[in-house]
Amino acid sequence: MATFRQRALNEAAAHQTGRYYVEEGPVSEYFGKNVLDLDKMQAYMSAQAYEAVLASVKFGAKLDRTLSDEIAEGMKKWALEMGATHYTHLFHPLTDSTAEKHEAFVSVKDGKAFEKFNGSALVQQEPDASSFPNGGLRNTFEARGYSAWDPSSPVFLMDGTLCIPSVFVSYTGEALDTKAPNLKSMQALSEAATKVCNLFDESVGAVKVNLGIEQEYFLVDESLYNARPDLMLSGRTVIGHTSAKDQQLEDHYFGAIPSRVSSFMKDFETEAYKLGILLQTRHNEVAPNQFECAPVFCEATKAIDQNMMLMIVMQKVAEKHHLKVIFHEKPFDGVNGSGKHCNWSLVTDTGVKLLSPGKTPTKNLQFLSFYASVLR
Repeated sequence: MATFRQRALNEAAAHQTGRYYVEEGPVSEYFGKNVLDLDKMQAYMSAQAYEAVLASVKFGAKLDRTLSDEIAEGMKKWALEMGATHYTHLFHPLTDSTAEKHEAFVSVKDGKAFEKFNGSALVQQEPDASSFPNGGLRNTFEARGYSAWDPSSPVFLMDGTLCIPSVFVSYTGEALDTKAPNLKSMQALSEAATKVCNLFDESVGAVKVNLGIEQEYFLVDESLYNARPDLMLSGRTVIGHTSAKDQQLEDHYFGAIPSRVSSFMKDFETEAYKLGILLQTRHNEVAPNQFECAPVFCEATKAIDQNMMLMIVMQKVAEKHHLKVIFHEKPFDGVNGSGKHCNWSLVTDTGVKLLSPGKTPTKNLQFLSFYASVLR
């Protein structure tokens, strides 16, 4: 590991070459450093608390509230060691984005400051819900809403804040976010799919959904972006000349990545790796100044949370490079949109891929059963 002085020199040199985020050594040495994964949890809490979290993550078991204080204490200790000063419940309201309300760890008693984070703060927060879209579920003045920790997605650090992936529900239990319905649907799917699996293998106890998201995006120079009111106000093209249709500009596809773009890619990949996002590919897409990155697939809830984190990271890193990232349609009128292709699959807790054709008649019968069910 480089000394502080050497690291400062490396960063100064990197800035001169257009790089803003530098890590020493191969990716494997810093991958997931900003994520409190299960392996790290073991070192910060008792065996009983760890087993409770493990059961919740792997099997969806309810977390014993009597252990929440110990789990929170372990998370706080790790976060403080990593330089965190705040924590937040990160949730997905009906805005196609994320939301977060930061709370400071610091508290004061008898004039002395100390860090505080207990189980109730970990498990539940009460952000103001009145100003979020609610789909007509309740009146605007009924502000009460609750965010609750989702253990299936690991907590992580971003900009000195401990981020706790959460669901967001109303006082009476209606979902006010996009994650809660997704978790419910995955549970319903697991229950139905497990019954079918048991006709072929009685040892199957659950079925998980895996997801691999391909993220396409556009990069626009900051000065050019600021000259376009439609991009600034809506993030998409509203005015502009009709561009070429079909594939006339396809020579951009898989071409050599421009050096300025490559520098941006390397920087946001560095930050993504720290957050445990295993980005596997990067390349030019079809349209001018359109690009794509794609991580290795993982469990669906985690994949969606990571994708939201990735977009936040990309936007922050782009500012350092005086670029703007556009995730909406191609910024030309009448041309197809920027994709977020979702590669979706089902896998049993015994490791069998249910949408993969079998090599024997029996295994193929299982595949055909699930293939027909998904189509239905």
